[in-house]
Amino acid sequence: MLTIGVDIGGTKVAAGVVDDDGVIVEQTLRPTDAEHPDLVAETVAACVRELGAGREIEAVGIGAAGFVDESRSVVRFAPNLAWREEPLQKRISGLVGLPVVVENDANAMAWGEFRYGAGRGQSHIVCLTIGTGIGGGIVLDGALYRGRWGMGAELGHTQMVPGGRLCGCGLHGCWEQYASGNALVVEAREIAAAHPERAEILLGLAGGKIDGEEVTEAARQGDDASLSAFAVLADGLGQGMADLAAVLDPGCFILGGGVSRAADLFVDRARKAFEERLTGRGHRPVAEVRLAELGPSAGLVGAADLARRR
Repeated sequence: MLTIGVDIGGTKVAAGVVDDDGVIVEQTLRPTDAEHPDLVAETVAACVRELGAGREIEAVGIGAAGFVDESRSVVRFAPNLAWREEPLQKRISGLVGLPVVVENDANAMAWGEFRYGAGRGQSHIVCLTIGTGIGGGIVLDGALYRGRWGMGAELGHTQMVPGGRLCGCGLHGCWEQYASGNALVVEAREIAAAHPERAEILLGLAGGKIDGEEVTEAARQGDDASLSAFAVLADGLGQGMADLAAVLDPGCFILGGGVSRAADLFVDRARKAFEERLTGRGHRPVAEVRLAELGPSAGLVGAADLARRR
């Protein structure tokens, strides 16, 4: 049984034919026109037609960044695309003539890892995508948790520091302002500005504006400011996981997203911070902290499987 999974990002659409075992049979990639919703739908439809040629496709699953309604059909708001109350399911189904399911991209990623990746064998997982911000997906008792209105698991926007850094969501002190790729860069820039003697390697690599890749490379070369920035990220990540464990009691946290590629610089400290700040520690099992296994294909694979289970 073949389904097509689609991962819609701010700059590209990735789509693939996925079989029952979560194997991508064929994949395609096209640029996204983020300013024109109709053109995004046409791009998705073109991918589906290309991949479906000569194949019997059962359904299409779409992972999209933003708030997806409880019927898994309307994108109510997307931060990186010009979608407001966008009837994406109806639009794309009409273009391709197949059943379509729409899901939040982090939820789709979590489901992919649960079914075919680092969450195999677990019944309760929290999946965190650590990139520009923090995305989240939750599986409880083997079912994807979406909330009453389909907008649950916006974990990056739980409040970490009251009155803290301004977040893109309009609030202050959100978790992703202290434990994400953007947070890493902000912290490194602040340390370098205040104490340039601690950031000689970083400043030498940057030559101007500091970005995440330079912070990572500088940390690997022993730059004190960069290592300190990763330590702050790890502590913030550990604190957030401890808070989530107090509410959800998962068996496993799975860390994915672009920043997870630098896991050697922060994941051990994040695990330690999580364990130290866990409520009831010493009297309860401690959730594992694992790295995601499916990489950038997790959302595509998860969306395809969710379409199969529509």
